[in-house]
Amino acid sequence: MIDLRIRAADPAEAQDVLAFWKEAAEGTSITDDVDGVTRLIRRDPDALILAEADGVLVGSVIAGYDGWRCSLYRLAVLPSHRRQGIATALLDAAERRFLDVGGRRGDAMVLEANERAQRAWAAAGYHREERWRRWVKPFGLG
Repeated sequence: MIDLRIRAADPAEAQDVLAFWKEAAEGTSITDDVDGVTRLIRRDPDALILAEADGVLVGSVIAGYDGWRCSLYRLAVLPSHRRQGIATALLDAAERRFLDVGGRRGDAMVLEANERAQRAWAAAGYHREERWRRWVKPFGLG
C-alpha cells in the first residue's frame, strides 16, 4: 500500500480539485467550477476529502452531511494510482465522518453508465437502491 495523507480540502485548492476531476472523475456537473467547489468547502469544511501521495492529489470524495442524510459524491482516484487502496481509504474517512456526526446511512451518486464505479461501490459494501431514482432541476440556467 502506498503512503497516503487523507485530509480535508482548502478553499484555495478549488482549481486543483477541478483539474484533478477532469483527469480522474467520470462526468461533469453544473457545480464543477471554482465558485461551486469553494462554496462547498466554505459551507462544510470537512466535506471534500482528499488523498495525497508524495504531495500529489491522487483521490477525492465528497462526504456531505446536511443533518439528515449522508451523501457521497465524486469518489475519484487518479488512473495511475487505482487499485492501491485509495478509494477504500477515502470511503473509510467519509464513513468515520458520518458516524462522528450521527449519520445512519451513506447514499452514493453513481453514474448509470460507469460500470467500473458501480463495481467499486459494490466492493465497498454499497448496493443499488432499486426503489428510488434521482430527480433534478438545475437552477439559474438559461
